[in-house]
Amino acid sequence: MYLSLENISKIFPPRGGVSEVTAVKNVSLEIYKGELVTLLGPSGCGKTTTLRIIAGFEFPTEGKIILDGQEINSLPPHKRNMSMVFQSYAIFPHLNVFENIGYGLNVQRLSKEVISNRVNKVLDLVHLEGYGHRAPTQLSGGQQQRVALARALVMEPKVLLMDEPLSNLDAKLREEMRTEIRRIQKELNITSVYVTHDQIEAMTLSDRIVVMNLGVIEQIGTPVEMYRYPNSRFVANFIGRANFVAGNVIEQNGDELVLNALGEVITLKNIRRDFRKKEDVSMIVRPEMIRIKKSGELLKGTIRRSVYLGDVIEYDVEVCGQMLTGVETDPYVMDLFPEGEQVTVGIAEGTIQVLPAL
Repeated sequence: MYLSLENISKIFPPRGGVSEVTAVKNVSLEIYKGELVTLLGPSGCGKTTTLRIIAGFEFPTEGKIILDGQEINSLPPHKRNMSMVFQSYAIFPHLNVFENIGYGLNVQRLSKEVISNRVNKVLDLVHLEGYGHRAPTQLSGGQQQRVALARALVMEPKVLLMDEPLSNLDAKLREEMRTEIRRIQKELNITSVYVTHDQIEAMTLSDRIVVMNLGVIEQIGTPVEMYRYPNSRFVANFIGRANFVAGNVIEQNGDELVLNALGEVITLKNIRRDFRKKEDVSMIVRPEMIRIKKSGELLKGTIRRSVYLGDVIEYDVEVCGQMLTGVETDPYVMDLFPEGEQVTVGIAEGTIQVLPAL
């Protein structure tokens, strides 16, 4: 294991009339060399504090940080061989692009030849060839973010840390930079920890996602695992969208579960938990798992809302007293079911997971 957090906790002492705050609680995480791991969660979940602890900007109240076999708890940030890309670009306005990127190398008193070679190499890497003599004011937001990324990479760190680096960009630039960050990370095979509250960023960039809530880790897994097999209602709601459908268990045979739900007896397969007879449960039904048709499906429903969004049509449909959100993605389906329309509803087989009821 290349980077490990072992039972990390961070408690901020009382201040300004506010009692002590536990920002991170007993967090353990193992990151492989060359892996990009994203810490994902809402504001205040502890993800940025965890990143700052890795970087050395905060010291843990308890626990150990181990990098490449060495405990680094006591090392200051500049001795950890890590680089950080911040939410703000933090570009020096009085230096040009080349000087901004090479600033850390100058501090290390490397030769002009070495600095020139490394800066030019990283300029090529981030596709800013020929921009070295430009002033920061002559750059777009996306180009400034590339400079900030290049400045971190030129130091050739063991670990690259990124704290919501794309939050100041518009939607189109964010999409472009997500692709670029992933390309560069894979090309360099650099171990990276990325913090965001944006699930699309997490799904696009990550080898693994760590979902955090209230200072603890809720679940760790690949994007596919997190989306298909969330282990809590919080994770299911935070990664993607989900309908939670109440049910009651009739019986379970291995990974096959039979239950009462939506006024019907429903058999589910590929269930990863064990449940008791008569136990109340919640089925996780993603909107894209739902098929809404005029006729032919098992469940009867009534359209309560329909919205045309261009690439999809979104419906709220009432089934047996429960409201379900579904999306139609077929480009050949052009007509909306109007509100009040009687429809039939189907759910794609083998896609539903089940959690204990709250």
